[in-house]
Amino acid sequence: MVKTSLDLHLCSAAYFGKLPNPGDLNLHLCEVGMMIHSSPSWHPGASALLLGKSVAPRIALHPAGQGVSLFIPQSAINATVEEDILLSVEYSCHGIPTIEWKYTSNWGVQKIVEWKPGTQANISQSHKDRVCTFDNGSIQLFSVGVRDSGYYVITVTESLGSSQFGTIVLHVSEILYEDLHFVAVFLAFLAAVAAVLISLMWVCNKCAYKFQRKRRHKLKESTTEEIELQDVEC
Repeated sequence: MVKTSLDLHLCSAAYFGKLPNPGDLNLHLCEVGMMIHSSPSWHPGASALLLGKSVAPRIALHPAGQGVSLFIPQSAINATVEEDILLSVEYSCHGIPTIEWKYTSNWGVQKIVEWKPGTQANISQSHKDRVCTFDNGSIQLFSVGVRDSGYYVITVTESLGSSQFGTIVLHVSEILYEDLHFVAVFLAFLAAVAAVLISLMWVCNKCAYKFQRKRRHKLKESTTEEIELQDVEC
């Protein structure tokens, strides 16, 4: 009976994650010793046998529970449009948990997917054919867009009710190459227009030069005729 009382005391303390301090433990052992000495079947080696075989092993075999632990390797991700993104996580818990992903942005909160490892995932209609789930809790998003930028919250809930959540921030930006392509095409168009204008100016300049040259030639001929007429009159 004494051994059972001590075992229950230590096992209950280990189950609730609180082991007795040395003073309380010594006091309890002293009470046990007094009960042993007062027992009719007391033997001098009974106390040593009880302390040597009952106390230490029970503490080692009943560690405090850890609950759900969640690890996120990368809490912030930068991506570009049409890229496939992996939201990677790892968890540990007792039993098979329920995993849920939600998306939070300026447009509100939206549920993405919920599942238990080894079972079919319940994917929302908004992310149908865009999400792939993994047993370690990670998900992959296909062909992300700018509207996919925001906060992705994962919640891992074990069967006993304890849960843990984490957040991953995703920022999706436009592809810079498309902007550069547009700028390059626009600059090429401006260069072509400039080349056409320069060619027109060159042609106009040539025409003006020929026109002025003919005019000067006509003026010169008319001046020569006037001089000849004046000489004839004289």
